[in-house]
This record gives sequence, structure tokens and C-alpha cells, in this order.
Amino acid sequence: MTAFDLTPPTEGQRATLVEGLSEDESRVLLHHGTEAPFCGVFLDNKLDGVYCCRLCGLPLFRSGAKFDSGTGWPSFFQPYDEAHIRRIRDDSYGMVRTEIVCARCGSHLGHVFPDGPPPTHERHCLNSVSLSFVEEGEALPDPLRRGGAEAQPA
Repeated sequence: MTAFDLTPPTEGQRATLVEGLSEDESRVLLHHGTEAPFCGVFLDNKLDGVYCCRLCGLPLFRSGAKFDSGTGWPSFFQPYDEAHIRRIRDDSYGMVRTEIVCARCGSHLGHVFPDGPPPTHERHCLNSVSLSFVEEGEALPDPLRRGGAEAQPA
């Protein structure tokens, strides 16, 4: 069981969080868009830390699970906690894929594919614009002001 509060933001909290999004962030996070390959700010990030949901701050992936998939998007073989990711069948564009969204706020993150490295053999293909990054030892974001695990260093 996760140490993080997965209760969705209230309507007021969500409105405040959405208000701070750029046009690209809104298109991807709220409308299931995709950023262009090889342009995301986190594609080549080699720092140790935690990748969090850009909207609600929930930790999604650790840097130790990141790998170079050659696809043009940041890729991870394992989530921070499986409970932090929700998987949804995606039948768009004439194909069947598995979309991944933040389990707390429902923001679109990307897709997961069964062609990653061991031990999971999964490739979680993320949009950089869906993420924020917290360097190791820094406090995790807590935009919902919930305290608890969110207030603790990663």
C-alpha cells in the first residue's frame, strides 16, 4: 500500500493547479496529447531523483528505473509505486495501446508497452511535459498541501 494520499484533488484544488499550466502542458495532461519526440526536457536528464506528476506532484518514477529506449521520450521500466499509475485501454488511432495516467489526478502521462528491459519488460513512455523532477535529497512537491509522505525527502 502506498504511503501517499491518492484522494483526487477537490474541484477548487484542481482549478488552481490547472490555472498554472502552459498551453502545451494543458494539451498533454488534460486532453491526452503527445509532445514531439526528442524535444522533451527530461529525455536526457541523468540526475538522481524522482519524476513526479506535473499537475498534482505524486511521485511516479525513480531515476534508477529510467533507460534510453531510443524512442525520443523519457522511458522507465518500473513506476515509483504501481498504485500511483492507472492503466487504461486506448483504442485511438486504429491501434490498441495502454495509456497511463496519474492515479491521483487522472492527468495523461503517456503509454506503457511490453518491450522494455528486465525485470518488468515494460517501457513506460512518458511526455516530459507531464512530469516535474525532484533531485535526490530534496523535498517532494506538495501542491495539494497534504503533508505526510509528500513532505518527506525522496
